[in-house]
Amino acid sequence: MKTFEELGVSGEIRKAIEELGFVQPMPVQEAVIPYLLENKNDVIALAQTGTGKTAAFGIPLLMRIDTTRRSPQALVLSPTRELCLQITDDIRDFAKYMDGVHVEAVYGGASIEPQMRALKKGVQIIVATPGRLVDLKNRGVADLSGIQNIVLDEADEMLNMGFSENISEIFESIAENHSTLMFSATMSREVERVAKKYLHDYQEIVVGSRNEGAENVNHIYYMVNAKDKYLALKRIVDYYPRIFAIIFCRTKVETQEIADKLIKDGYNAESLHGDLSQPQRDQTMQKFRQHLTQLLVATDVAARGLDVDDLTHVINFGLPDDIENYTHRSGRTGRAGKKGTSISIVHSREKFKIRNIEKEIGKQFVEAQIPSAEEICKKQLYKVMDQIVKTDVDDEEIAPFMQDINRYFEYIDKDELIKKIVSLEFGKFLAYYAEAPELEPVKPEKSGKSGNSGYQSDKQKLQNKAQKGYKRLFINLGKRDGFYPGELMQTLNRFVGGRQEVGHIDLLDTISYFEVPEKDAKKVMIQLTGIRHKGRTVRCNDADEKPDSIEKPKGKSKRQTKDDWYSLMHTSEGRSKGKKKTSRELRGPEPDFSEEGWAMRKPRKKKK
Repeated sequence: MKTFEELGVSGEIRKAIEELGFVQPMPVQEAVIPYLLENKNDVIALAQTGTGKTAAFGIPLLMRIDTTRRSPQALVLSPTRELCLQITDDIRDFAKYMDGVHVEAVYGGASIEPQMRALKKGVQIIVATPGRLVDLKNRGVADLSGIQNIVLDEADEMLNMGFSENISEIFESIAENHSTLMFSATMSREVERVAKKYLHDYQEIVVGSRNEGAENVNHIYYMVNAKDKYLALKRIVDYYPRIFAIIFCRTKVETQEIADKLIKDGYNAESLHGDLSQPQRDQTMQKFRQHLTQLLVATDVAARGLDVDDLTHVINFGLPDDIENYTHRSGRTGRAGKKGTSISIVHSREKFKIRNIEKEIGKQFVEAQIPSAEEICKKQLYKVMDQIVKTDVDDEEIAPFMQDINRYFEYIDKDELIKKIVSLEFGKFLAYYAEAPELEPVKPEKSGKSGNSGYQSDKQKLQNKAQKGYKRLFINLGKRDGFYPGELMQTLNRFVGGRQEVGHIDLLDTISYFEVPEKDAKKVMIQLTGIRHKGRTVRCNDADEKPDSIEKPKGKSKRQTKDDWYSLMHTSEGRSKGKKKTSRELRGPEPDFSEEGWAMRKPRKKKK
């Protein structure tokens, strides 16, 4: 293995990183740093989260800038505020012994005035979230014309969050002869699309295997009934007494709800999601990094790019729809050569997601049984005994009190005293699990082989119910249309007005589902139906609308109408190659039930 000196890193930076504990370069640094120092062409570096990517691009950026000029020369784009601040702190640490280096973070959710003042004073490296940078550029404060190097960190996530227009505007503002560096954990379709659009003659550097999961992470799943997921979560947390984990939830509402329940039940937990103010998020993250908080309940977006030492577990309270998100989640643990565990709590309808993730990351999940009350109590008891044995005693400090202590416990038997000490720490678990409800075994889903079973199974599987107080809506736009959560929010705010509250979002290839409060559902459907999005006419309606309520077109039986409705609206994406085309592929993506719409569709072929 080479040293940082052999990689060509300058003496000032080597001195700084040695103080940070960098002894030898990590594989991604060994592969990327010398290449960037010797070449000026574009680069895509694929490496797992936690492998030292910030140093891999941060050190070459520092060595490329001209410290005599106080104007922006390098730009790093990141999807979230937390990651933006983290990258800024790291680059500043690397530049500790370099004179005249100025690095500034600009991001939304905080006052823009201090950021404007910092940019006016002059900086060489800007680390930014796309939206805030465009705002500063439009105000004439951020001059991007002199940018020679631009880094896209977590590019796929920036697209998922709806920053594609901002990124395009930023690229239009920088010099044509710039170098683009893109760092990602996976080579997803989104990353490939970004590469084709913004990179030219690029070199792909792969550390490990393309799209592999972190090698030091074990993947476990527990199969439970949907109603028992929270009880299962508590048992899993209790089974690992020294757990230090992030618990990922799908929505902001669910995140806050689970965090509140854990806190109420006596767990050391906090929530992290987009509805919190920036000071609240900063305080929460500071406490978690300092290990003052044991369990962080978070959404994918809020936790994107978090760098926390010694994370033992990642718990997926709900599996994400995108496999890339699972990779990023599990990559939070098992870092810097340490072992970690990714746990997923799933119900029977989510088992297909486990199989899809296994195929993508090339690693096998282990199915585990929810720990019994007896197993949990044993684990907690051993923890208490271990703590007592390993407690350091300062004889000098405690000596003045020993006479009173001995007198107080004079008539208590040694065994009785030990029982009391252990019960003091261990009693709450004994009390809870003595009367804890047993988790019901998961009932296997009925396969059903009667003539109508396939139709009923698809209907039951795909007509998901919205969370309480919300209405689940369908919209005929999906990932192929560049329709991601950020794009959905912008569309709602533009055509519905105000800041529309949104619950859970399901993004598929050509269609999407999303939740809004029941009181807003009718207004949202009316306002969105008929608008144009990138040349397509939008249709938005109730996702649970029954085909019986659809007017039957001429020449179609009621049964055909139902079949076409479910085929059109609910065909799952990702069909394997070689199978017959689905109804949606034959008829097109838009659920148009007008006479003209039915006339344009290909008729069904009758079986011979």
